[in-house]
Amino acid sequence: MTLPNQEPRPSRRAVLLAAGGLLAGCAEQPQIGKVDLRLATGPAGAVYRRIGGVLAGHISEQVPGATVRTVPSGASTDNIRMLRAGEVQLGLTSLDALISPDGSAPEGLSAICRLYESHLHLVVMAGSPIDEFGDLKGKRVSLGARDSGTEFTSLRVLELGPVDADGRYLSQAASAAALRDGEIDAMFSLTGVPTPAITELARRHAIRLIHLDEQAPALFTKFPGPYTPATIPATAYTGVPATRAVAVPNVLLARNDLPGDLVHAITDTIFTHTGTLPPAAPGAAGAVPDAVPEAWQINVRTGISTASIPLHPGAAAWFRERKR
Repeated sequence: MTLPNQEPRPSRRAVLLAAGGLLAGCAEQPQIGKVDLRLATGPAGAVYRRIGGVLAGHISEQVPGATVRTVPSGASTDNIRMLRAGEVQLGLTSLDALISPDGSAPEGLSAICRLYESHLHLVVMAGSPIDEFGDLKGKRVSLGARDSGTEFTSLRVLELGPVDADGRYLSQAASAAALRDGEIDAMFSLTGVPTPAITELARRHAIRLIHLDEQAPALFTKFPGPYTPATIPATAYTGVPATRAVAVPNVLLARNDLPGDLVHAITDTIFTHTGTLPPAAPGAAGAVPDAVPEAWQINVRTGISTASIPLHPGAAAWFRERKR
């Protein structure tokens, strides 16, 4: 079988030899036939773009024969759609957007691992009359890009409020620009901390984050599993004090038809390189110029925690080996 938009897949034996060479730390790793993979990330100004670039770069560097190219997207639900359609083979998503009401994963997909936690930000300019969540009623509020995790979670929060806001659909970067220019009154952003779009806005303009004290328990009660109370630290954004928020884990998904040995090698790369190495060198596939704090959260202890979403067999095998 051939993966969409790529050359014929190498034999299982070839992939196994390559993975074995990687795991054993051989000086000369056997080369396998070329495998081109696509990794769905997110919109401009989002952490998904940044962490996706690092993952793509490290996998391309460490798994012989593999090249991973990042694909911009609306984020979580858009990535799930592209994965199911075979447009990409890997993708990032928030856990809440992934779990169906009955707790199952979308057909044909499984998790490689849990990566890091996103926090739901509610951002306003410093002089805004909005002081608490209920003040969003009737206000112009960005709900994130269409098909994003931000859209998915912010709509849930508003429905539970209930708060009837004037929702707009803008990417992270577009939301920050619209907030700065007075075109919207507030923006939601479900993203890692710190996130580039909000960081840049806070560097140039005074902003505030609105506390979400009641939203975390309300979400957890209505949708048990992916939500926990959290705090965005005072060190995250210039001039912004610590703010109570909602945390949602992010996972790396794979199509089930990816070979187990290839996914095994990808899993090993994520846990032995991504959390410890600096960003990919300039010129590498998916390279990015800045540090990626979210990569430091990646660890084996939490990596296996994907709730009701099953691990890909290749990833499950890797985690079993770590317990020996």
